[in-house]
Formats: sequence, structure tokens, C-alpha cells
Amino acid sequence: MLYEEKKIETIPVGPLGLIPLRSCTELGKKVDDWLVTWRRERESEHKTTIQFAEYQKDTYILNAKTPRFGSGEGKGEILESVRGDDLYIMVDVCNYSESYSLNGMKNHMSPDDHYQDLKRVIASASGKAKRINVIMPFLYESRQHKRSQLRESLDCAVMLQELVNMGVSNIITFDAHDPRVQNAIPLKGFETVPPVYQFIKHLLKNEKDLQIDSDHMMVISPDEGATGRAIYFANVLGLDMGMFYKRRDYTRVINGRNPIVAHEFLGAKVEGKDVIIIDDMISSGESMLDTAKELKRRGAKKVFICTTFGLFTNGLKKFDEYYENGYIDRVLTTNLVYQTRELLSKPWYIDVDMSKYIALIIDNLNHDSSINQLMKPSGRIQRVLAKYRAGEEIV
Repeated sequence: MLYEEKKIETIPVGPLGLIPLRSCTELGKKVDDWLVTWRRERESEHKTTIQFAEYQKDTYILNAKTPRFGSGEGKGEILESVRGDDLYIMVDVCNYSESYSLNGMKNHMSPDDHYQDLKRVIASASGKAKRINVIMPFLYESRQHKRSQLRESLDCAVMLQELVNMGVSNIITFDAHDPRVQNAIPLKGFETVPPVYQFIKHLLKNEKDLQIDSDHMMVISPDEGATGRAIYFANVLGLDMGMFYKRRDYTRVINGRNPIVAHEFLGAKVEGKDVIIIDDMISSGESMLDTAKELKRRGAKKVFICTTFGLFTNGLKKFDEYYENGYIDRVLTTNLVYQTRELLSKPWYIDVDMSKYIALIIDNLNHDSSINQLMKPSGRIQRVLAKYRAGEEIV
């Protein structure tokens, strides 16, 4: 539901409070700007009642800090009252650009450090806030969601239970690696939000000559794990889907995993078609690039890579090389995780801004309104496709 269409039908759970941790400062500011604008423009006779106290503010961001001692130990501080507030704490556990001093040495923050800071802020607010919600776009330890051998930790499930035990009511994440991890907290709110609409919208804004039908375009899953995402993407666009599966050498282990021997393809011919490769993340990017190269070898026209999280753990050099050689045309990732200035300057990169989407989720949850239309954006996707086909500008 767009803010222009929203009618105030329920009172807020409590005064809205937004705490973006320092890993999420830039994204949090954009979310705050949307909320301030909407609530200033929204008309209702209820806005002057006591239930809507502090409904309109110049900012919803609260003053909170997570300072460190010289030994590397830390603490959480909230420097203004949060009693009765509906708090939304935002954290980017992948932001390696943040650092702190550890015995005089510069130490870059790991996901573990960001998670500890999140718990410190939650501990600072517990018992005072009316409700605590965590917005964690990249779900901490989500790649360690199941046991592949007998003696192995289940870090993501432990994390979810720990947050719930600390008083967190809702956990909002995006494109969880495996949504079934929510089974660890079956009695609490857990939402994994797909950014499909944003991918389609930004792709159409930047590519003006696409023919979106099954004769000219396909959606590709790079492996069996991304099949569900690719099926949904293909269905809302009315396209065919293809899939690669990784043939591995299980007799060897290199860098902690069995090496990939070959990528085998299942699906219709891709020759002469534009293809969209969809997945939840780019880590090193090797799998995605191998898939793109194989698709070009099979005669694909343009190759677009869409992933929610662009981690680029091995840097951008190989992406530059593949772009120059014509193996990839565009790479779309969101601003839900830290982006370097170098990445934002690349000619092949499209930044998918998610701040408005997060603000919509917060605004609806603060009113205890349904977010079903946000979770299932097929109607909005069809509207933007109709505009594109009619030659109208996509904004």
C-alpha cells in the first residue's frame, strides 16, 4: 500500500522511534526522511488526539550510541526517553567499513561485532519501550541455517531465539537464505521480504529496449537453492525459467567447500534471449560469473544479474573483466548492505534503493496494519510493466 493511498484506521502501537546503528546510518536517514514526509502530509481528524501524540516529528531517529573501551569491550546507550515507544532498530551486519580501536590497533567490525552492538542497544531499551522490532536486512549467520554434518552449530537459530528472549517482538529481514529458519521462533513475528518489485522497477528504468515476453526473455536460477525465487520472478513476468545445478567433486575440499566441477543447465534454449539471473547474494561472485559466461556461450543476448545482497568479497576486478568481455551487461544489488564508492561508480552497476520499502513496512507495522500487499507485490509489478510497454517513464 502506497502512503498516498493509506487511510488512518488504527491508532499507532506507540510513538515511533527509529534507531539505525552506525552500520546503517545512511540507510536509516533515508528511511527517516520518507516517514517524516508522509506523516507531515497525511491528513486525519485523529492526529490531534492523545493517541497520536508525537505522530508528526522532524525526525524519528533517536540518539543512541555503541561506544567502545580501549580494550575493545563496548556498551549500548540510548540518550533520550523511549518509554512507551514502538522501536525499530536497524543493523547491517555486513558493514565491514566500520572500525574501532583495540589496544591501539584499528579493528574492522565483523558480523559478530555488529550483532553484539545490536544486543547492547536492545538491552538499553528493554523494560522501557512498549515494543522492540529489529530490521536486519541480511540475516545474521543465515548461511549457517542447517546442519550438514552431525557436530555443527546452528548459529542463525540460536541468534533468533536470543533476540526473542531479550524481548524483541518482530524481526524483519530481506530474502532470507532459507526462510524455514523462522521455525526456531514460531510464536514471534518474522518476515522475510522479497525485493522483486524493486529489481523489476530499477531494471526497467535503466534498460529502455527490453521485450518482456517468453519469446525474448528468460529467468535463470544459478543453482537449485535459488529455484523458488526464480520461479516467482518468472511467473510475475510471464517468462520461462531455466536452472543450473552445480556438479561438485565430493572427494576434495578447497577453502572449506567441495569444488564445482561443472555447471549443468536444465531448461529451454536461451539463444537470442535476454536473461535475468536471480539469487539472494553475490559473495565472491564466482558462481554468478560462471553462470553468466555459460549463458553467453549458449547464445544469450543480454545478461542481467539481480541479487539482494552484493557482498563482493573477492573485489570487483573480475566483474570489470567480464563486463569488458561482454559476459555481463548489468548487475543489480540493493543498498541493504554496505556499498563502496567504487562499486557505485561502475558502469555495469545499478543501485536498487530499498529505503522507501522499509519505510512503508515500518509505517504499516507501527499502525498494526497488514503488510500483505507489500509482501506480495504482483499488482504493482503488473502496473509498472503496463507503463513500460506503453512507453511511459518509470519513476
